[in-house]
Amino acid sequence: METSKFDIDKITSQKGRLAIVTGANTGLGFETALHLARKEMKVIMACRNMVKAEKAKHHILRKLPNADLEIMKIDLSHLKSVRDFAVDFLAKHNRLDVLINNAGIMVPPYIKTEDGFESQMASNYFGHFLLTGLLLNTIIKTPNSRIVPVASIAHKKGKINFENLNFEKKYSPTAAYRQSKLACLMFSYELQRRLEKAGLKTLSVAAHPGVSITDIGRNVPKWMYNIALPFMPLVTHTPDKGALPIVYAALGADVKGGDYFGPKGFLEMFGSTGKADSTPLSLNKETAKRLWDISEELTGIKYSF
Repeated sequence: METSKFDIDKITSQKGRLAIVTGANTGLGFETALHLARKEMKVIMACRNMVKAEKAKHHILRKLPNADLEIMKIDLSHLKSVRDFAVDFLAKHNRLDVLINNAGIMVPPYIKTEDGFESQMASNYFGHFLLTGLLLNTIIKTPNSRIVPVASIAHKKGKINFENLNFEKKYSPTAAYRQSKLACLMFSYELQRRLEKAGLKTLSVAAHPGVSITDIGRNVPKWMYNIALPFMPLVTHTPDKGALPIVYAALGADVKGGDYFGPKGFLEMFGSTGKADSTPLSLNKETAKRLWDISEELTGIKYSF
Protein backbone atom coordinates (compact mmCIF):
# COMPACT_ATOMS: atom_id res chain seq x y z
CA MET A 1 0.00 0.00 0.00
CA GLU A 2 1.60 3.23 -1.07
CA THR A 3 0.94 5.84 1.52
CA SER A 4 0.05 8.51 -0.99
CA LYS A 5 -3.11 6.46 -1.62
CA PHE A 6 -4.20 6.77 2.00
CA ASP A 7 -6.28 9.87 2.47
CA ILE A 8 -8.08 9.90 5.80
CA ASP A 9 -10.55 12.43 4.43
CA LYS A 10 -11.79 9.77 1.99
CA ILE A 11 -12.76 7.35 4.75
CA THR A 12 -16.53 7.46 4.90
CA SER A 13 -18.67 7.94 8.00
CA GLN A 14 -18.38 5.16 10.57
CA LYS A 15 -21.61 6.12 12.30
CA GLY A 16 -23.11 3.25 14.26
CA ARG A 17 -19.75 1.58 14.84
CA LEU A 18 -17.93 1.35 18.18
CA ALA A 19 -14.23 1.54 19.01
CA ILE A 20 -12.18 1.19 22.18
CA VAL A 21 -8.92 3.14 22.33
CA THR A 22 -6.74 2.43 25.34
CA GLY A 23 -4.69 5.34 26.60
CA ALA A 24 -6.98 7.80 24.82
CA ASN A 25 -6.35 10.69 27.19
CA THR A 26 -3.01 11.75 25.70
CA GLY A 27 -0.59 11.51 22.81
CA LEU A 28 -1.27 8.95 20.09
CA GLY A 29 -4.31 7.55 21.86
CA PHE A 30 -5.90 10.98 22.06
CA GLU A 31 -5.20 11.72 18.39
CA THR A 32 -6.52 8.29 17.38
CA ALA A 33 -9.71 8.88 19.35
CA LEU A 34 -10.08 12.29 17.72
CA HIS A 35 -9.64 10.85 14.21
CA LEU A 36 -12.23 8.15 14.89
CA ALA A 37 -14.66 10.64 16.41
CA ARG A 38 -14.36 12.74 13.26
CA LYS A 39 -15.56 9.69 11.36
CA GLU A 40 -18.61 9.58 13.68
CA MET A 41 -17.61 6.42 15.52
CA LYS A 42 -18.62 6.01 19.13
CA VAL A 43 -15.31 5.97 20.99
CA ILE A 44 -14.70 4.39 24.36
CA MET A 45 -11.77 6.28 25.87
CA ALA A 46 -10.22 3.59 28.08
CA CYS A 47 -7.89 5.40 30.46
CA ARG A 48 -6.12 4.98 33.78
CA ASN A 49 -6.34 8.60 34.93
CA MET A 50 -9.95 9.78 34.98
CA VAL A 51 -9.09 13.44 35.55
CA LYS A 52 -6.92 13.51 32.43
CA ALA A 53 -9.53 11.50 30.57
CA GLU A 54 -12.24 14.06 31.35
CA LYS A 55 -9.99 16.87 30.13
CA ALA A 56 -9.24 14.95 26.93
CA LYS A 57 -12.92 14.27 26.35
CA HIS A 58 -13.80 17.95 26.75
CA HIS A 59 -10.95 18.90 24.43
CA ILE A 60 -12.37 16.64 21.72
CA LEU A 61 -15.89 17.97 22.32
CA ARG A 62 -14.65 21.52 21.84
CA LYS A 63 -13.46 20.49 18.39
CA LEU A 64 -16.36 18.12 17.68
CA PRO A 65 -19.44 19.07 19.72
CA ASN A 66 -21.38 16.05 18.41
CA ALA A 67 -18.67 13.49 19.16
CA ASP A 68 -19.99 10.31 20.78
CA LEU A 69 -17.50 9.65 23.58
CA GLU A 70 -17.55 7.52 26.69
CA ILE A 71 -14.85 7.36 29.36
CA MET A 72 -14.12 4.08 31.09
CA LYS A 73 -11.43 3.35 33.64
CA ILE A 74 -8.73 0.78 32.98
CA ASP A 75 -5.22 0.29 34.30
CA LEU A 76 -3.47 -2.10 31.93
CA SER A 77 -0.75 -2.78 34.48
CA HIS A 78 -3.22 -4.52 36.82
CA LEU A 79 -5.09 -7.61 35.66
CA LYS A 80 -7.98 -7.00 38.04
CA SER A 81 -8.56 -3.57 36.53
CA VAL A 82 -8.57 -5.10 33.04
CA ARG A 83 -11.11 -7.71 34.13
CA ASP A 84 -13.28 -5.08 35.80
CA PHE A 85 -13.21 -2.98 32.63
CA ALA A 86 -14.29 -5.95 30.52
CA VAL A 87 -17.20 -6.73 32.84
CA ASP A 88 -18.36 -3.11 32.76
CA PHE A 89 -18.00 -2.83 29.00
CA LEU A 90 -19.85 -6.05 28.25
CA ALA A 91 -22.68 -5.02 30.58
CA LYS A 92 -23.25 -1.91 28.45
CA HIS A 93 -22.37 -2.94 24.91
CA ASN A 94 -23.06 -5.94 22.70
CA ARG A 95 -20.72 -5.05 19.84
CA LEU A 96 -17.12 -3.97 19.36
CA ASP A 97 -16.01 -3.02 15.86
CA VAL A 98 -12.46 -1.92 16.62
CA LEU A 99 -10.20 -2.57 19.61
CA ILE A 100 -7.07 -0.41 19.54
CA ASN A 101 -4.48 -1.62 22.04
CA ASN A 102 -2.53 1.63 22.26
CA ALA A 103 -1.78 2.45 25.90
CA GLY A 104 1.78 2.02 27.03
CA ILE A 105 4.78 3.23 28.98
CA MET A 106 8.43 3.55 27.97
CA VAL A 107 11.73 3.10 29.86
CA PRO A 108 10.52 3.70 33.45
CA PRO A 109 12.52 2.72 36.53
CA TYR A 110 12.03 -0.92 37.49
CA ILE A 111 8.58 -1.60 38.94
CA LYS A 112 7.12 -5.02 39.63
CA THR A 113 3.34 -4.99 39.44
CA GLU A 114 1.04 -6.71 41.90
CA ASP A 115 0.67 -9.50 39.34
CA GLY A 116 4.44 -10.05 39.26
CA PHE A 117 5.10 -8.42 35.89
CA GLU A 118 7.72 -5.88 34.88
CA SER A 119 5.70 -2.71 34.36
CA GLN A 120 6.34 -2.28 30.62
CA MET A 121 5.44 -5.88 29.87
CA ALA A 122 2.35 -5.42 32.04
CA SER A 123 1.08 -2.17 30.53
CA ASN A 124 2.19 -2.62 26.94
CA TYR A 125 1.58 -6.31 26.42
CA PHE A 126 0.10 -8.55 29.14
CA GLY A 127 -2.77 -6.19 29.94
CA HIS A 128 -3.75 -5.94 26.30
CA PHE A 129 -3.41 -9.71 25.81
CA LEU A 130 -5.91 -10.21 28.62
CA LEU A 131 -8.22 -7.42 27.44
CA THR A 132 -8.38 -8.82 23.91
CA GLY A 133 -9.18 -12.28 25.19
CA LEU A 134 -11.93 -11.06 27.48
CA LEU A 135 -13.60 -9.09 24.69
CA LEU A 136 -12.93 -11.55 21.89
CA ASN A 137 -16.33 -13.23 21.74
CA THR A 138 -18.03 -9.86 21.31
CA ILE A 139 -15.47 -8.74 18.73
CA ILE A 140 -15.81 -11.81 16.53
CA LYS A 141 -19.61 -11.51 16.59
CA THR A 142 -19.35 -7.96 15.23
CA PRO A 143 -19.21 -7.83 11.40
CA ASN A 144 -16.02 -6.42 9.86
CA SER A 145 -14.33 -6.09 13.25
CA ARG A 146 -10.63 -5.47 13.80
CA ILE A 147 -8.06 -5.71 16.57
CA VAL A 148 -5.14 -3.28 16.31
CA PRO A 149 -2.11 -3.92 18.53
CA VAL A 150 0.25 -0.92 18.52
CA ALA A 151 3.88 -1.91 18.08
CA SER A 152 7.03 0.18 17.60
CA ILE A 153 10.16 0.40 15.47
CA ALA A 154 11.85 -0.50 18.77
CA HIS A 155 10.74 -4.10 18.14
CA LYS A 156 13.53 -4.41 15.58
CA LYS A 157 16.15 -4.63 18.34
CA GLY A 158 13.94 -6.61 20.69
CA LYS A 159 14.03 -10.24 21.73
CA ILE A 160 11.79 -12.38 23.91
CA ASN A 161 13.86 -13.38 26.92
CA PHE A 162 11.91 -16.35 28.20
CA GLU A 163 14.47 -16.93 30.96
CA ASN A 164 14.01 -13.40 32.30
CA LEU A 165 10.66 -12.35 30.85
CA ASN A 166 9.88 -9.91 33.66
CA PHE A 167 13.47 -8.78 34.22
CA GLU A 168 13.72 -10.07 37.77
CA LYS A 169 17.36 -11.07 37.27
CA LYS A 170 18.68 -7.96 35.56
CA TYR A 171 16.69 -4.92 34.45
CA SER A 172 17.30 -2.86 31.35
CA PRO A 173 14.56 -0.29 30.70
CA THR A 174 15.36 -0.20 26.99
CA ALA A 175 15.50 -3.98 26.58
CA ALA A 176 12.21 -4.32 28.45
CA TYR A 177 10.54 -1.75 26.21
CA ARG A 178 11.84 -3.42 23.06
CA GLN A 179 10.69 -6.81 24.29
CA SER A 180 7.21 -5.52 25.13
CA LYS A 181 6.75 -4.01 21.69
CA LEU A 182 8.09 -7.10 19.95
CA ALA A 183 5.58 -9.08 22.00
CA CYS A 184 2.76 -6.80 20.79
CA LEU A 185 3.72 -7.37 17.16
CA MET A 186 4.14 -11.13 17.58
CA PHE A 187 0.75 -11.22 19.29
CA SER A 188 -0.84 -9.47 16.32
CA TYR A 189 0.58 -11.99 13.86
CA GLU A 190 -0.23 -15.03 16.00
CA LEU A 191 -3.73 -13.75 16.67
CA GLN A 192 -4.35 -13.43 12.93
CA ARG A 193 -3.09 -16.96 12.31
CA ARG A 194 -5.49 -18.29 14.95
CA LEU A 195 -8.42 -16.25 13.67
CA GLU A 196 -7.86 -17.62 10.17
CA LYS A 197 -7.49 -21.19 11.41
CA ALA A 198 -10.81 -20.84 13.25
CA GLY A 199 -12.47 -19.54 10.08
CA LEU A 200 -13.24 -16.16 11.66
CA LYS A 201 -13.52 -12.91 9.71
CA THR A 202 -12.15 -10.54 12.37
CA LEU A 203 -8.81 -9.03 11.33
CA SER A 204 -5.74 -8.52 13.48
CA VAL A 205 -3.73 -5.62 12.03
CA ALA A 206 -0.69 -4.06 13.70
CA ALA A 207 0.59 -0.50 13.39
CA HIS A 208 3.34 1.70 14.72
CA PRO A 209 3.52 5.50 14.88
CA GLY A 210 7.16 6.07 13.99
CA VAL A 211 8.73 8.66 16.28
CA SER A 212 6.44 11.26 17.79
CA ILE A 213 7.01 13.41 20.86
CA THR A 214 4.36 12.42 23.38
CA ASP A 215 4.02 11.82 27.11
CA ILE A 216 5.26 8.26 26.69
CA GLY A 217 8.79 9.64 26.61
CA ARG A 218 8.55 11.25 30.04
CA ASN A 219 10.99 8.73 31.55
CA VAL A 220 13.70 9.29 28.95
CA PRO A 221 16.79 10.68 30.76
CA LYS A 222 16.98 14.47 30.51
CA TRP A 223 20.55 14.43 29.21
CA MET A 224 19.53 12.11 26.37
CA TYR A 225 16.50 14.26 25.56
CA ASN A 226 18.65 17.42 25.46
CA ILE A 227 21.16 15.82 23.09
CA ALA A 228 18.40 14.65 20.75
CA LEU A 229 16.36 17.85 20.90
CA PRO A 230 18.07 19.73 18.02
CA PHE A 231 17.53 16.78 15.68
CA MET A 232 13.93 15.98 16.61
CA PRO A 233 12.28 18.15 13.93
CA LEU A 234 14.22 16.18 11.31
CA VAL A 235 13.26 12.68 12.42
CA THR A 236 9.86 13.02 14.12
CA HIS A 237 6.33 13.98 13.27
CA THR A 238 3.39 15.27 15.28
CA PRO A 239 1.13 12.88 17.23
CA ASP A 240 -1.79 13.49 14.86
CA LYS A 241 0.35 12.19 11.99
CA GLY A 242 1.78 9.41 14.14
CA ALA A 243 -1.77 8.20 14.74
CA LEU A 244 -2.53 7.80 11.03
CA PRO A 245 -1.04 4.28 10.63
CA ILE A 246 -3.19 3.22 13.59
CA VAL A 247 -6.30 4.72 12.03
CA TYR A 248 -5.48 3.13 8.70
CA ALA A 249 -5.09 -0.29 10.35
CA ALA A 250 -8.47 0.26 11.98
CA LEU A 251 -10.43 1.64 9.02
CA GLY A 252 -8.49 1.25 5.76
CA ALA A 253 -10.60 -0.35 3.04
CA ASP A 254 -7.91 -2.60 1.54
CA VAL A 255 -6.31 -3.74 4.80
CA LYS A 256 -5.73 -7.48 5.23
CA GLY A 257 -5.32 -9.50 8.38
CA GLY A 258 -1.67 -9.79 9.36
CA ASP A 259 -0.74 -6.43 7.82
CA TYR A 260 1.59 -4.07 9.67
CA PHE A 261 1.58 -0.33 8.98
CA GLY A 262 3.81 2.59 9.86
CA PRO A 263 5.42 5.72 8.42
CA LYS A 264 7.48 5.29 5.25
CA GLY A 265 10.06 8.03 5.82
CA PHE A 266 13.68 7.65 6.99
CA LEU A 267 13.98 4.49 9.13
CA GLU A 268 10.18 4.55 9.47
CA MET A 269 10.48 7.44 11.91
CA PHE A 270 8.05 9.74 10.10
CA GLY A 271 6.24 10.18 6.83
CA SER A 272 3.11 9.00 5.11
CA THR A 273 1.48 5.67 5.95
CA GLY A 274 2.42 2.38 4.30
CA LYS A 275 3.51 -1.19 4.95
CA ALA A 276 6.05 -1.39 7.76
CA ASP A 277 9.10 -3.63 7.96
CA SER A 278 9.01 -6.53 10.36
CA THR A 279 11.94 -8.56 11.65
CA PRO A 280 12.28 -12.32 11.03
CA LEU A 281 12.00 -12.86 14.79
CA SER A 282 8.62 -11.13 14.91
CA LEU A 283 7.39 -13.62 12.31
CA ASN A 284 8.76 -16.70 14.07
CA LYS A 285 5.77 -18.98 14.64
CA GLU A 286 7.40 -21.21 17.27
CA THR A 287 8.45 -18.26 19.43
CA ALA A 288 5.02 -16.68 19.00
CA LYS A 289 3.26 -19.87 20.09
CA ARG A 290 5.52 -20.19 23.13
CA LEU A 291 4.87 -16.57 24.07
CA TRP A 292 1.12 -17.07 23.58
CA ASP A 293 1.05 -20.14 25.83
CA ILE A 294 3.03 -18.36 28.56
CA SER A 295 0.82 -15.29 28.25
CA GLU A 296 -2.34 -17.35 28.73
CA GLU A 297 -0.80 -18.97 31.80
CA LEU A 298 0.42 -15.73 33.38
CA THR A 299 -2.73 -13.70 32.71
CA GLY A 300 -5.22 -16.47 33.44
CA ILE A 301 -7.09 -16.10 30.14
CA LYS A 302 -7.81 -19.01 27.84
CA TYR A 303 -8.72 -17.82 24.36
CA SER A 304 -11.83 -19.37 22.83
CA PHE A 305 -9.92 -20.94 19.92
